[in-house]
Amino acid sequence: MKQGKGIENPESRFSAVLLAAAKLPGVRINREAYLRSALARHCSEDDIRKAVEESPAAAGIPVEVLDKVANDSIRFETAKVSALSAAAGIPGVLALPATVPADVAQYFGHMVRIAQKLAYLYSWPDLFSDDGDDVDDATMGVLTLFFGVMFGTQSANAAVGKVAGMMAEQAAKKLPQKALTKGVIYPIVKKVAAYIGVKMTKDSFAKSVSKAIPVVGAVVSGGLTLATYLPMAKRLKKHLSDLDLTKPSHRVVQGEVVEDHGPFTTAHAEQRGAAATATVVQEPQP
Repeated sequence: MKQGKGIENPESRFSAVLLAAAKLPGVRINREAYLRSALARHCSEDDIRKAVEESPAAAGIPVEVLDKVANDSIRFETAKVSALSAAAGIPGVLALPATVPADVAQYFGHMVRIAQKLAYLYSWPDLFSDDGDDVDDATMGVLTLFFGVMFGTQSANAAVGKVAGMMAEQAAKKLPQKALTKGVIYPIVKKVAAYIGVKMTKDSFAKSVSKAIPVVGAVVSGGLTLATYLPMAKRLKKHLSDLDLTKPSHRVVQGEVVEDHGPFTTAHAEQRGAAATATVVQEPQP
């Protein structure tokens, strides 16, 4: 194994790039400001206030309205990312280390942006804290799973559904920290990170992204194109919109935090851990 040539482990490489992208200026979305702006033309002030304080589902906002707003956000982000060159567009990109090329960081940064917007519309909690540039492990975990959904990995689909189910069952306002960092979801996070990392190391990132999307033409060299970004964003949107978490019946309880409950308690971890881990090996080959 070559030394000094960047991170060789695929899982670690992906995690490093994702972390660097999440720290770039302009990548993080303010949940309250976004929901207020996105819902302003479609909802009453009372509904918007409840959507911000609790969730769009708790406010009773119909999924049809959320889908329309989500499509608007996808179009906006797609147009933005497609107009940028590989080496510019996000302030600070030139300061990235050599192990995080500018085109990769830019693409990941815009994926993080649309992932946040879709998550907030479909009643996921705030993914980032206000504590500086730090990104906690639970946020890294859920972003990894969202990226896995974008890349079409079935294990990521299942894991996102499980995480959403935990939050919906307990009406939690925060991500299930234990499940994403120590529980039965964590092995899936690691497998998805490794899968995407392999695609990044085997080929150039643009080429690997084009392979992840069926019937995609040539990718503009170094660019971020409509042909890749749009289908990936739509894939995540479809998955999140179908989850029970987005249904109006699920309301948020102020301050409640869900951990490993129900089928994901420690008592069931050994019985279900093998099955949960097994789902991750059925990935499409890079």
